[in-house]
Amino acid sequence: MGTLAVFGAGPGLGLSIAHRFGREGHRVALVSRTPDRHAGYRSALADAGIEADTFVADVRDRAQLDAAVDAIGARFGAIDIAYYGPGALDPADRPKPVTQADSDSVRTAMTWVYAAVDLVGAVLPGMVARGDGGLLFAGGLSSVVPMPALGNLALSSAALRNYAVTLNAGLADQGVYAGTLTIGGLIERGDIHRFMSAESNGAIPVLDPDELADAAWQLYSKRDRAEAVFNALG
Repeated sequence: MGTLAVFGAGPGLGLSIAHRFGREGHRVALVSRTPDRHAGYRSALADAGIEADTFVADVRDRAQLDAAVDAIGARFGAIDIAYYGPGALDPADRPKPVTQADSDSVRTAMTWVYAAVDLVGAVLPGMVARGDGGLLFAGGLSSVVPMPALGNLALSSAALRNYAVTLNAGLADQGVYAGTLTIGGLIERGDIHRFMSAESNGAIPVLDPDELADAAWQLYSKRDRAEAVFNALG
């Protein structure tokens, strides 16, 4: 069935994406900034009968990103589906409200969008040459619903969403799918959920990463729309 690469792998949505696509027969490559939890990821996937391996890279570093893509290619062959879903900030960082956001804070937030563009540049030519493939993204609901408190993150979320849906239109006749999950709410089991839940005493609505992962699979397999929106915020 080919290889899925999860860029920005974490214990929440990233791992659920790996399990969901792995159940469909895909080999799985997990990429994240630190190797601390990689053994656990590999063990969980192996227990589920999914062939998987892990790789270390900060996707914002072009050299590290390219090296990870090359390493995945050496291990599994070409990347058939790339999922891009790293957290826009470290869990303990705070977004700048839109009335306080300056160009420096926006540039910082936009580094995650630039990394997405670099990833697509690394994997898309091969997909187009093969006439098949998938590019999946995950972003925030602030890309479509005004959330002034998220400020600089809202701008980068909007840019990433527009990139995904525009890629979908641009690739429509080339056999390659692009789509995005637009997510409003904390994702259970993820790092940001763990951090924010401790601060809010569980008051922030949550979403099940397994349901989001299934939506990603439906987007990729059906290819009938470019976006699935989840809003637990009311």
